Amino acid sequence: MKKVIIGADHRGFGLKEKLKVLLSKNYDVIDVGTNSEQSVDYPDIAEAAVKALRENEGSKGILICSSGVGASVAANKFKGIRAAICHDVYSAHQGVEDDNMNVLCLGGGIVGDSLAGEIVISFLSAELKTEEKYLRRLEKVKKIEESQMN
Repeated sequence: MKKVIIGADHRGFGLKEKLKVLLSKNYDVIDVGTNSEQSVDYPDIAEAAVKALRENEGSKGILICSSGVGASVAANKFKGIRAAICHDVYSAHQGVEDDNMNVLCLGGGIVGDSLAGEIVISFLSAELKTEEKYLRRLEKVKKIEESQMN
């Protein structure tokens, strides 16, 4: 069973709990917090999710905050993470297929439960296209990342 890492700050907690129920039918869901609506900082949840992703090779991550912006900004600070906000089904699968996105960020205050479920399923079922142009572009992104690490 494929593993999915999921985390949310207090503003995304409700949606995270609903998505866990949906995902648990077909995925091994690893919840990195938060566990209540008590205030928590989204960078801490992003860091926990990245750590879990690194420990679970081949997994994908889902981060939820109020808008998805903070979670995306924080997650993208970690090497090897390609996180994006997606509030539509097309972007969720296209981000994986063309750009090898490995973390989906959602705005718990933006998308409704039903649409969020569709977006997540689209993200998790997508696979990177292996055509040369997509792999070439991904290598260029990796080179940019490496140059910024110095």
